[in-house]
Amino acid sequence: MELRHLSGFVAVAEELHFGRAAERLHIAQSPLSQQIKLLERDLGVKLFDRTTRTVRLTAAGHALLGPARHLLAEASAVRRTVQAAHLGEVGRVTVGFAGASSYSALPLLTRAVNSELPGIELVLEGQTYTGEALGRIADGSLDVGFVALPVRRGITARVVRMERLVLALPDSHPLARQDEVHFAELAHEPFVTFPVARGSAVREAMVQACHDAGFAPRIAQEAPDSYNMLALVGAGVGLAVVVASARAIHLEHVVFRPLVGDDVPVLPIALGWRTGNRSAPLQAVLRVAEEVLPTPPDAPDAAALVS
Repeated sequence: MELRHLSGFVAVAEELHFGRAAERLHIAQSPLSQQIKLLERDLGVKLFDRTTRTVRLTAAGHALLGPARHLLAEASAVRRTVQAAHLGEVGRVTVGFAGASSYSALPLLTRAVNSELPGIELVLEGQTYTGEALGRIADGSLDVGFVALPVRRGITARVVRMERLVLALPDSHPLARQDEVHFAELAHEPFVTFPVARGSAVREAMVQACHDAGFAPRIAQEAPDSYNMLALVGAGVGLAVVVASARAIHLEHVVFRPLVGDDVPVLPIALGWRTGNRSAPLQAVLRVAEEVLPTPPDAPDAAALVS
């Protein structure tokens, strides 16, 4: 039993047409028919019922289809692993993330890396906000992180998301009856936000927007992550300014409203890594990230935004 025979069998089983299967495999129909005959001879069973007009799987063909797909997938994984080892794409890459922006982007990256780079293990480190992430990338204890701009010198970044700020509030709050909210309307409201010591860009943007609107925000409580923050909002502790991606977190009694006005910033969210880090595993992950997390067309030039 050869892999190419199994590949031919799966193609015919899925197409139920020898001509289309041959086109899919980029071979002539006659060699494909010969492969199926050799496979049937090897197994001692008939895999297809064929007429001049139809092709149908036999009971034996149905039984073979699942294991054949599994074997071909395993063979492909083996091939990718060996090629990755040859290219040096084997090892661990640590990824720092925090907040709703990375909650949305991270699954896209991890699934793609697991599929395309089987030799690389992603080590995910949560609650790593921008300030902490930039420091750890600089000292080498973190390979790459989701960060807000600007980044510090010595760190390279590529924008992967543009995040608008929205207001999270209890569904019983008077402002919940409005379609949109201006920052100036929040002057006398208590806020729930991320810890100041963690270097959250969302917190910094919220504080700056409040000052631009003519008031200093009153912080009622800090929360370690977006889920806990929204839980406190639902409990009536305060309102929260969050990125729009946080709307994917569904909690009872919490609603979101757009924030409007000239003082509402849009946050560029980027992947950041240490400039000059030529680690083969890191470079492979960055290559995959560029495929699944492309730079938005309205994104600023990250290289121009360095503090």
